[in-house]
Amino acid sequence: MTHFGDFEPLCHQVPSYPWCNLFYRQLQHHNSSVLQGSSADPVSAPVGVNPECGIPLAGHDGSLANIANIIACALSMIVVAFLIFWTSRRRAAVGRVEFRLFLFFYFLTLPFQLISTGAFLQQGSTALTVITAIHAGLVAATFWTLLGNAIVSTQVVEDGTLSSLVPFYFFVLAFFVATGYIALDVGFTFTSVFGPSDPPADLHSIPLFVLTSIWPGAAAILYFLIMTYVVLGLLNEVRPMWYFLLAAVLFVLSQLDFFLLSKVICRGAAHKIDGSFVATVLETAAVTVLYFAWRSITEDSWEDDMYYPR
Repeated sequence: MTHFGDFEPLCHQVPSYPWCNLFYRQLQHHNSSVLQGSSADPVSAPVGVNPECGIPLAGHDGSLANIANIIACALSMIVVAFLIFWTSRRRAAVGRVEFRLFLFFYFLTLPFQLISTGAFLQQGSTALTVITAIHAGLVAATFWTLLGNAIVSTQVVEDGTLSSLVPFYFFVLAFFVATGYIALDVGFTFTSVFGPSDPPADLHSIPLFVLTSIWPGAAAILYFLIMTYVVLGLLNEVRPMWYFLLAAVLFVLSQLDFFLLSKVICRGAAHKIDGSFVATVLETAAVTVLYFAWRSITEDSWEDDMYYPR
């Protein structure tokens, strides 16, 4: 029976689910008998714990690693770099510093996602475990920056000032450090507080599950609700809501693809690729639409020239 906080169903059924790297390391050092099938040999093991379908480690049986998602992450980094540049140019726009930080953290998640799901570092290795833990911290912090942007948009505090930036950066650091530490403890079991899982096969960790699965979804929902209030209630605008709706649809589709269709794609492609690359493309598309949504509700670029003449 599956309980709240169990990663076993996800690590078994969802290809390239990155947080499974932490439990692979944990099992390898505490109860390696749980690792069976494709997970039994770390030299060839795919991302996951006894996954139904997974991409073998690069170089094994002709595997090119998770090549499709590697390319998707690399291209997404280029797109987000341009978004950061364009955001920086809009110097008079409301919430520019906070929105740029959101884009910057999303950008940082991409290379770590590329490595933690790339299937070119050996399962159970120290490097993969540390990179996955950092990835988890960045994801949790990124979703705080998303929610923080919504809070700043209400103008409860003036954007770009110390009263806005100090708590903003504090929670960024808090989410990153807390999630990163918990992830490291799950993988390396420094203490008995966050691991090992009991029973081992359940891959159980409530704190990690909350911070990597519940928190991102909750932050995304709260962001959408707050921005709906800002756009319709405070600004009395309708057109910007179409951007936010489109971004929400793209984000939901990315999650549906990752959790439901990824295994289907993996099987159809004979374990060469999975659906993670589609999820990455859709997530980056959602972030891009959010940029245009933010742009549509802030000052026009001509005001930059008024305040900052060349």
